[in-house]
Amino acid sequence: MSSASQSVGPQSKVLLVDGHSLAYRAFYALPVENFQAPDGQPTNAIHGFVSMLLQVIESEQPTHVAVAFDVSRQTFRRAEFPDYKANRAKSPIEFSSQVPVIKDVLDAFGVTHLAVDGFEADDIIATLALAAAEQLAEVNILTGDRDSLQLVNEHITVLYPTKGVKELSRLTPAAVEAKYGVRPDQYADFAALRGDASDNLPSIPGVGEKTAASWLRTYGTLQDLLSHASEVKGKVGDGLREHAAQVLSNRRLTQLVHDVPLNATVHDLHRHLGDRSKIGEIFDRLGFRQLRQRAIATFVAETAAADEPAIALPASRSFTAVGWTPGRLADTLQTIDRVQPVFVAAHVSGVSTLTHIALAWQDSFVVLDCAQFKNDDFGNLAVFLSDPQRHLIAHGAKPLARAMARNKVMVNSVSVDTELWQYILHPGLRGLDLASTYERLLHREIATASGGDLFAESGSDVGIQAQATAEVHDALANGLSEQVRKLHDDIELPTLKVLAVMESAGIAVDVAHLRRILSNFEASMAAAEAMAHEAAGTTFNVGSPKQLQEVLFEKRGLPKTKKNKTGYTTDAEALTWLFESTHDAVVEAILQWREVSKLKQTVASLLPLVSSDGRIHTTFLQTVAATGRLSSVDPNLQNIPVRTAEGRLIRQAFVHGADFDVLLTADYSQIEMRIMAHLSQDEGLIQAFTSGEDLHTTVASQVFDVPGAEVTPDMRRRIKAMSYGLAYGLSSYGLAQQLGIEPREATALMDSYFERFGGVRDYLRDVVKRASQDGYTETMFGRRRYLPDLASTNQQARAVAERMALNAPIQGTAADIMKIAMLRVHEGIEAAGLTSRLLLQVHDELVLEVKEEELPVLEAIVRAGMSSACDLLVPLEVSVGIGRNWDEAAH
Repeated sequence: MSSASQSVGPQSKVLLVDGHSLAYRAFYALPVENFQAPDGQPTNAIHGFVSMLLQVIESEQPTHVAVAFDVSRQTFRRAEFPDYKANRAKSPIEFSSQVPVIKDVLDAFGVTHLAVDGFEADDIIATLALAAAEQLAEVNILTGDRDSLQLVNEHITVLYPTKGVKELSRLTPAAVEAKYGVRPDQYADFAALRGDASDNLPSIPGVGEKTAASWLRTYGTLQDLLSHASEVKGKVGDGLREHAAQVLSNRRLTQLVHDVPLNATVHDLHRHLGDRSKIGEIFDRLGFRQLRQRAIATFVAETAAADEPAIALPASRSFTAVGWTPGRLADTLQTIDRVQPVFVAAHVSGVSTLTHIALAWQDSFVVLDCAQFKNDDFGNLAVFLSDPQRHLIAHGAKPLARAMARNKVMVNSVSVDTELWQYILHPGLRGLDLASTYERLLHREIATASGGDLFAESGSDVGIQAQATAEVHDALANGLSEQVRKLHDDIELPTLKVLAVMESAGIAVDVAHLRRILSNFEASMAAAEAMAHEAAGTTFNVGSPKQLQEVLFEKRGLPKTKKNKTGYTTDAEALTWLFESTHDAVVEAILQWREVSKLKQTVASLLPLVSSDGRIHTTFLQTVAATGRLSSVDPNLQNIPVRTAEGRLIRQAFVHGADFDVLLTADYSQIEMRIMAHLSQDEGLIQAFTSGEDLHTTVASQVFDVPGAEVTPDMRRRIKAMSYGLAYGLSSYGLAQQLGIEPREATALMDSYFERFGGVRDYLRDVVKRASQDGYTETMFGRRRYLPDLASTNQQARAVAERMALNAPIQGTAADIMKIAMLRVHEGIEAAGLTSRLLLQVHDELVLEVKEEELPVLEAIVRAGMSSACDLLVPLEVSVGIGRNWDEAAH
């Protein structure tokens, strides 16, 4: 049974495993004679592989996982260089017989595994890793092949086994440079110069890693080194010139392919629940008794964090079905004692159509098919659900709340959502749906009445879901802390109910405007294509990498980019570099075409989402981000561009509805920095806020010791990046990458900053220290994030956890404040009896639909609700904008 699918994004953690590499390492690390199944099957590679995979999944808690395998040695590399890996002996039969079993184990775990003819596992990993990094996900690559080091960047880390299959090195950009003396983006050049005995790639006589690294530090790239080969003295210089062709061949063979054709995207790799029976069957056959329970705990019934108390399993509940009479639902509802907890489950079709609802109480349950409702059955159900004196308990109540909101009914009777309890307890956990939670807590699966998947379209399983919710509630309620209950009662559950109303309302869309800009983007693409054809003197398909290679590198003779299986790469990074290097008109036109193409795709994806009411009803995700922040899907409103003219054109399509006059937007100014000032109690930072001057200019003036009038735009840019970087746990290396400066310069900038703002330095140091002692961080409102790696003996893993410890209290507090602000604005609107309403929450911004005559009162409610959401040492500044569309209402 699978958990709900989830797209890769900034909150995702992707684990990519080189299957053959890890299995080979396990095979040679563990004596084959000591690992055999009862039927004689060798199991050392399987045991080592599974142990390492479990170790990494337990420590990293990835949201997405995939394992890549080689198919054979017949790849495009061997076609170019027949001696590639020719020195390797054929795999022992004891090893090769274990690979299919490893794949069976992965199938039982619910883990995707991939292999593609003609490519190596490294190429598959490169394709997926870069795709995930483009979505700002955190990517870990588990491999014993150093070629993957060329992929390492701010988002991608290589986990490299150092001692058999027990210890890992966490190779970040800084770690790669410290170990090899070159940056990750230089690693492929480094490997080409050094040669690789394991791949049978010849080296230059007398040239080892130190010489290769020294050359690259001096000349930057292999191409630049070869351009200056005549300057290299001595025998190594002679060797370089003599073996230049081989080095270039090495470089082509070492380069990983970034666009392997796969039958799955990185979004398809979301972790699924494993099959308990299959895991048991395979592990029993292999004789893996200890690993069996560990695997089930990891892939089927994930347990609570090690530093949290275990929950005793409750006894199973038993409910008896009762009937009801259409047209007389009120009689059935009146039999339910108002003081009794009632467990509720519902099936909602489409956006907000309630088809079935089940209620379970004491030892009875009833399933209501809404299609059978007569007379005032729905009205009586609405009264029941809106009664605040009742105590209804649901797991994932928002679909029900949204369906009722469509009928102007608030589900005031819902007092507990066990999915929210789970989320508050384990904010980093994935698979919070009822089926996954039930298996995780109760170590058994939910039976289904329909014989199909739970939550089947028929809604026939809602009775079972209501009963399962009762058991989940019993398991979680035992020993639930007041802190969790308070977050649930005061913030999360009220937020769920308001989000349901907002989702039901949606936001009006000017479809004609969307179609016009779609047409405009298509015309701009055609114009850019015509410019490319004119500059090239020939027609070609600008969307075809093969034809681009021919035009750019063969006909125009432009500098070569990185080599891939089809030639020289024409991806966005390569073309940007090519244009910066040459200012070629064809490259410029292609880049313009691609930029507009992305915008066109954004617009084209919006049009199908417009409902029959002329509005888009996004879905807000409340239980995804570990920090407590909201996100959205269908569409992802956080991806609507805002800083470019073309992006603002798209925002102009989001308008007020026919019964309203304007949109109002309101957001916080520099909320993360204000929270930083409050938590650090740094007098200088507090003064910078209270001075009324531009924050970043004021801070830059102090850091660079110049009058405010002499602060340059570059100074302000650096300080802004520094300030927000500290709030996000950015290291000096990350700051250097972001600003395009040397790490030493970034470190000096941070030191100067801390000299002026010592309170910030002390706070950042103390928050990590406290988190290391407690095992978790905490927001101002008590939201915890558990970080077990703070106690890790692995320095790199500990460093990552420390950055999270720096980030979580500030980001989490900002998320809590935003939710409280939204609740206060909603409550204020209801108390004033206004027609105006909340529509969206995006980042730190609220979007409201407003009647013009209510505007003065509404603006006062918004400013008061947001500015009073939290009592800080610095004021919460709120910016408000008004306009006919989302862009015009910007401020």
